[in-house]
Amino acid sequence: MPEDTRRVFLVVVDETPEQRVAVHYAARRAAHTGGHVALLYVIEPTELQTFRAIEELAEAEHREAAETLLQQMCGEIAPIAGSMPVVYIREGRRRDELLALISEEPTISILVLAAGTGTEGPGPLVSYLTGKPAARLRVPITIVPGGLTIDQVDALS
Repeated sequence: MPEDTRRVFLVVVDETPEQRVAVHYAARRAAHTGGHVALLYVIEPTELQTFRAIEELAEAEHREAAETLLQQMCGEIAPIAGSMPVVYIREGRRRDELLALISEEPTISILVLAAGTGTEGPGPLVSYLTGKPAARLRVPITIVPGGLTIDQVDALS
């Protein structure tokens, strides 16, 4: 299959336990369809505007943590997906950066999100994107139940 026609499964990566289910699902789907995985990590702004030096240090620490997490995720899923994921690190509001990336990157085919398992609901990104903004997206959204085990994900994908 030509490189430019392969499906790209975009997953938003964060520190929640359920995001690993979404990443694993995307890797399995990419492997089964000859596609690729892309990972997006968004460093959200801090509220320390009055202490610029502290804010810059916090941003550097967040970027380092993001790079470490993404490197770990790439090592885990590259063997499953069959290729090394594309990695995006952005700064800003998560939903704004996600929508901007989907709009800017025509190779992204499918957005894969994991629903949160807590009592507060599926999570802010899932809640937001399943509302009115879903009509503005140019890609379908796959929402993976965050409570699935890896074996259950393997059986589904």
